[in-house]
Amino acid sequence: MRFVLIFFFFGSIFVNNLTAQSQTQFSTKSKKAILLYQEAMAQANGYNLEKAIRLLEEAVKEDDKFIEAYLFLGEIYGDNHQDSLGIETLRKTIQLNPTFFPPVYSNLATLEFNNGLYAAALEHINTYFSFSNQNPKFKKDAENLKKNCEFAIDAVKHPVPFKPKNLGTNINTKYDQYWPSLSADEQTLVFTVMLPIDSTNPNPYLNQQEDFYYSTFEDGQWTKARPVGPPLNTYGNEGAQSISADGKFMVFTGCNRKDGYGSCDLYSSKKANDRWTMPKNMGKPINTRAKETQPSLSADGKTLYFSSTRPGGKGGLDIWKTTLADNDTWTEPVNLGDSINTLKDEQSPFIHPDNQSLYFSSNGWPGLGRADLFLSRKIGDSQWSKPKNLGYPINSHFDEQGLIVNARGNTAYYSSNRLGQGRDIFTFDLYPEIRPIMVSYMKGKVYDAETKLPLAAHFELIDLSTAKNIMDAYSSDDGTFLICIPSGKDYALNVNKKNYLFYSDNFTMSVGNFTEPFLKDVPLNPIKIGEKVIMRNIFFDLDAYALKPESKVELNKLIVFLKENPTLQIEIGGHTDNTGSTEHNKKLSDDRSQSVEDYLTKNGINPKLITSKGYGETQPIAPNNSDAGRAQNRRTEFKIIKVH
Repeated sequence: MRFVLIFFFFGSIFVNNLTAQSQTQFSTKSKKAILLYQEAMAQANGYNLEKAIRLLEEAVKEDDKFIEAYLFLGEIYGDNHQDSLGIETLRKTIQLNPTFFPPVYSNLATLEFNNGLYAAALEHINTYFSFSNQNPKFKKDAENLKKNCEFAIDAVKHPVPFKPKNLGTNINTKYDQYWPSLSADEQTLVFTVMLPIDSTNPNPYLNQQEDFYYSTFEDGQWTKARPVGPPLNTYGNEGAQSISADGKFMVFTGCNRKDGYGSCDLYSSKKANDRWTMPKNMGKPINTRAKETQPSLSADGKTLYFSSTRPGGKGGLDIWKTTLADNDTWTEPVNLGDSINTLKDEQSPFIHPDNQSLYFSSNGWPGLGRADLFLSRKIGDSQWSKPKNLGYPINSHFDEQGLIVNARGNTAYYSSNRLGQGRDIFTFDLYPEIRPIMVSYMKGKVYDAETKLPLAAHFELIDLSTAKNIMDAYSSDDGTFLICIPSGKDYALNVNKKNYLFYSDNFTMSVGNFTEPFLKDVPLNPIKIGEKVIMRNIFFDLDAYALKPESKVELNKLIVFLKENPTLQIEIGGHTDNTGSTEHNKKLSDDRSQSVEDYLTKNGINPKLITSKGYGETQPIAPNNSDAGRAQNRRTEFKIIKVH
């Protein structure tokens, strides 16, 4: 109600002066027009805008030069979402007397800007600044408006590629659909729908509630959306959700609930046996007496971003983050700071699975409308780059919020009402400059290699260049898993479970374009004599036996395994392809396996528990007639040879 409040201040001066002095302060001599004006002010104070508008329209009919009534009417038109009439009426006041009320230029410019009339808005805000003695309370807003006008005019001159596509009638209906969230494999879409509570109630604002719907991607299209159902959907409002990369964990916003800490809190639920568990309030320190809303969960499930009005922020709604500690509790949330947050509102954060690219909406950074979409990239561990406006026409004079990006980084999903009657979900291709790092994924099932029964196992994805753990997750009770693998680096994957040998894999993602996922089941062998593990992250230079530095990641995992299982005696086996002579390959494999043994014993493993042997080319696991086959045969293994 910004416009009305501004005018109420001046209107009260007029009324007080009328009582104390005379009616000559008004631009009209009509007593009837003045009475209508005064009654309109009383109605507006009671937020009865429709009645106030009718009274003011009558007042200007009584005197079509009653400038105070035009001023008031123009402001209320704006507050009542009748922007065209508001603009027309405020322009009329300027025609009647260009210097009567200088703030009218700022208020008019705001309405024009909100409707995409950027050049007119800039002209009027510049006129506002030509007057002296601007009210300091509103001058800062006017300065920001001028910056926005200048930015918008330039952005419209340099449009970015944008071809939005409606997701169609299986997703979008006559109701509002918004807040899309997507699993990393792009097979599950969850979104919020605004539904009527009672179809006979004519007041939409008192007759709405939000529910979750979902759709799956089958045979090249999205299936007919279905309600998620209880216990997530209730008779109250639940929305602004974020689902995990595997689609089996959800964080969402619930407002005005009995177990709430504030007006809106964050809740979580897990999916087990195709049903969602009873939602739990995430509690302190995430939720406070303030408003917590619009969560975004990182692909590894370890960091949660959200918007909040909690104390310690920069302005209205700020973006905060919390991380999951080793004891499975969330840490005290941290404000993302001045590089993201402003004195106004930052909302709808979305952290891409690359864990480096943060998309969000803001009305505090220069933009084209009420709220624009921005991208910021992580610098180091905790800093963020200056936000980049996604550009026109992705952003417009409408309110853009709730954008997400698929794991591959080429496609965005968002909700908009500018291309239809209600809010529908659209998709569009991202132009290169605003794409995140492309992320692939590995998807499959963990199972016992002997019984074939599913296993809940621990996954670790490790950056081989830094030995930093970038992902820590578990497969579900049914053994299924999905882990995100960012491009641009090389990784070691370790899958482990107590009483089983670990599984090792390698992902070389530093070169190439990875558009296809890795679909692979993971068998885990029980610990027993004779079982082997291929260690796919032990590296040597060509025809050399010195361990390369990145081998330490895998070797350190083996050390942990041996210390956790001190009764095991193992053999390190070295293997080569058939390139070169048999004698040379035997010696090379002997030397390589010995290098591994030496590393283990130098790092605390009892030498009596380790032997090493080179097998050369004698035990191939693939044909040696291709580069791929020969690469598989060049390997290091360990085998259980005794259990003490």
